[in-house]
Amino acid sequence: MELFDNLLLGLSTALELNNLGLCLIGVLIGTAIGVLPGIGPIPTVALLLPFTFGLNPAGAMIMLAGIFYGAQYGGSTTAILVNVPGETSSVVTCIDGHEMAKQGKAGTALAIAAIASFFAGTLATVVIALLSVPLSVLALKFTAVEYFSLLVLGLIAAVVLAHGSVAKSLAMVLLGLLLGLVGIDVSSGAARMTFGIAELSDGLDFVPIAMGLFGLGEIIANLERPTERRVVSQKVRDLIPSRADLRAAFPAMLRGTALGSVLGVLPGGGAALPPFSSYALEKKLAKDPSRFGKGAIEGVAGPEAANNAGAQTSFIPLLTLGIPANALMALMIGALMMQGIQPGPQIMTEQPKLVWGVIASMWVGNLMLLVINLPLIGLWVSMLKIPYRLLFPAIVLFCCIGTYGIANSLFNVWLMLGCAGIGYFFIKIGVEPAPLLLGLVLGPQLEENFRRAMLLSDGNFSVFLSRPISAVLLAVVAVLLLAMLSPTILRNRRAALADSA
Repeated sequence: MELFDNLLLGLSTALELNNLGLCLIGVLIGTAIGVLPGIGPIPTVALLLPFTFGLNPAGAMIMLAGIFYGAQYGGSTTAILVNVPGETSSVVTCIDGHEMAKQGKAGTALAIAAIASFFAGTLATVVIALLSVPLSVLALKFTAVEYFSLLVLGLIAAVVLAHGSVAKSLAMVLLGLLLGLVGIDVSSGAARMTFGIAELSDGLDFVPIAMGLFGLGEIIANLERPTERRVVSQKVRDLIPSRADLRAAFPAMLRGTALGSVLGVLPGGGAALPPFSSYALEKKLAKDPSRFGKGAIEGVAGPEAANNAGAQTSFIPLLTLGIPANALMALMIGALMMQGIQPGPQIMTEQPKLVWGVIASMWVGNLMLLVINLPLIGLWVSMLKIPYRLLFPAIVLFCCIGTYGIANSLFNVWLMLGCAGIGYFFIKIGVEPAPLLLGLVLGPQLEENFRRAMLLSDGNFSVFLSRPISAVLLAVVAVLLLAMLSPTILRNRRAALADSA
């Protein structure tokens, strides 16, 4: 009964005219940036953070969430028609989706991708609603001790599941933690790493760092990449798939939804893990694996369901425990902080309208995407003709205006531009900045909860092992650390890094 009441509260919030409009704006922007290769949801959310400052908290989160899962839809369009993944999670869709397009089945591939995404999004919304109540009850048992262990788990998982070098990922987390400590220490009043700069007294502002590292840094790198894109010559038709196509795709949709729902919750999992895992599973279960890579419909349905389910269930740790599962969820925490809301296990009890409004809006947004995506395919493909050299000046201008407007501070503008240069440098040397952002967001919370835990235990470190929930979380951390040092995993990470280079 409580779940039903919560869902009614969420629907009443999501269906408010203002929130409906923000959801529509979010999914449209998400689809558009999913179509444009290289931009992606993380840079876009980072760039739009300043513009959510004047919105109500529920509306801001609904719009940002719509951008995230809307990008999963948009990325599949260019993956199928142009063989260029608009978003990381759409890389796998290129393999069989574009082959189907070359065989004159572009409409079928696009329709299956849209239906699989809607199906997965609907089930993932149900999963979030079902898990949110028991997880929120568990979260109420958390003290500073358990929360500290949970934050450590999130940071270590970000290192383990990030791509590329373990050492580089660990260095990024530590750098993020250090940056999070900049400013005046609340307890002692001592200045830490401010170097006499008055603007650093309140710490480094999250928004200009995120906009610089993920927004401008990525867009600068895109200027170097080739922009020639060829759309398949066949006319897009047969947007209503046949019963045979649906029968072939439905089991893959189910498996992709289940797999994506689980993998999306993992801290640090990222957007690529669910669709890649789903594709590997479908190929392994297929009676004739040789069909994959030649236009197998399961190779489109499974990964598309997995990436959309994973995108939505990654909100579970954020909405129930207040910790980000990936870099984009860290940006969501930044958006909450801008609204004066402190993320944490208490968020579901203190902000039920916000939490359940976001959950209900996911189903509303997925329905919007299903209705608007297929009829507007011509518009999305025509956006590919816009060259980056024209987009770049406008993006930089909006970034500067937005960053300055948050606190009327020119220092934040220079901080953003400096972080843009650093973000570009990270891309060139193959360093993933997502762990840095997680460290920056979680660092102050980690320090605060560690201090509280020490006060509760009179400085006894064994309190982290004597409390059952904390001990289990730290045991998982130990397992992840052992896995991280495994020669097989290290070898696979080096191979993945070599393939992406």
